[in-house]
Amino acid sequence: MEPLVKAIFLLFLNHPEGILFKHLPDYREELTKIYMKLKPYGISERTLQSIEDVTNPLLNSINEKCARIRGAFVGQFDDHMARHYYIDGKRGDVKKISLPRDLVVWE
Repeated sequence: MEPLVKAIFLLFLNHPEGILFKHLPDYREELTKIYMKLKPYGISERTLQSIEDVTNPLLNSINEKCARIRGAFVGQFDDHMARHYYIDGKRGDVKKISLPRDLVVWE
């Protein structure tokens, strides 16, 4: 996964309760910090704009990134197993990763 997509995945993995897409602006700073851990050599203006776009609920950027996450896991596992790693949820409801957190090891 590219760094921004991976940062989004980690953001949602860090919030087992889920995140409403309309509340994504509230998570912009946390997402930026996660991204900076993945790319410690600095963050460009282009990347800052991408983070701004992905946390703007009026744009489609977050849906595109969620589709990339889904594609990354479908490429590695069958759909039955991969679906636990998707950022998913009903329209207008919280979106979350259904993977049981006791299976997650943070290093």
